[in-house]
Amino acid sequence: MNDDPAALGRALRHWRDRTSPEDLGLPLGGVRRAPGLRREELAQLAGLSVDYVVRLERGRATSPSPQVLASLARALRLTETERDHLYLLAGQAPPTTGQISPHLPPSVQRLLDQLDGSPLSVHDAAWNLVSWNPLWAALMGDPSPWRGRDRNIAWRHFTHRPTRVTHTPAQEDRFETALVSDLRSSAARYPKDARLTALIKDLRGAAARFDDLWHSHAVGFHTTDSKTVHHPDLGPVTVDCDTLTVPGADLRIAVCSPPAGTAAAGQFALLNALGTRAVLS
Repeated sequence: MNDDPAALGRALRHWRDRTSPEDLGLPLGGVRRAPGLRREELAQLAGLSVDYVVRLERGRATSPSPQVLASLARALRLTETERDHLYLLAGQAPPTTGQISPHLPPSVQRLLDQLDGSPLSVHDAAWNLVSWNPLWAALMGDPSPWRGRDRNIAWRHFTHRPTRVTHTPAQEDRFETALVSDLRSSAARYPKDARLTALIKDLRGAAARFDDLWHSHAVGFHTTDSKTVHHPDLGPVTVDCDTLTVPGADLRIAVCSPPAGTAAAGQFALLNALGTRAVLS
């Protein structure tokens, strides 16, 4: 437990000051009094309000949740050691091997930076959305307002939350089977993760399709499949979606691309030219 309530704010300011906006793909407009991130930029990247970031840095908000800490660690690109130090400063136990971690290692972030020409999203072992790039938000819709369970892909799908995505019956069957199979595997790896246990219990109670698949012990894997995204400006966009796994961090990276020789290639070019500016404006 940290006995200095101001230590958390000092650490956050230090990490913010050392983080280059350029490295995060942020515009450098305006006069900067410091080389690092502005509070507004950190708030945007972490999905928090500017007022809350100010209160954290000034020691007036002393009990941030593990979810807030995970978002700050990702936005500031903390190493695993720095992330654990952040949790301790906030009076929280660092994530352990018995719990699913949403931490995005800098090595994985560097890989994602090289894929910034494609819409992509990153999910933890419970399929909680932990990160995305501007192109993904432009294609799928901005997920920044989502909170709690609304950031879980399985919960959103099986409880029929609003989405721009549609599947053919065969695509949906493969997607649902792979999703339930992956959650079953995660439950075996993280039997002490209370949030995952509660998610599965609530899904089995809320969605008959999920419960049927859970009972069937059907096996599927997220590899490559197609879907249709109904974009408000571009119309229906058919995309291929490849899911990459990061074994050491137990993350899933979903990368969208236009099928070769289809109209989607032109739609992606327009999305790349206009969508990113719309999200960052």
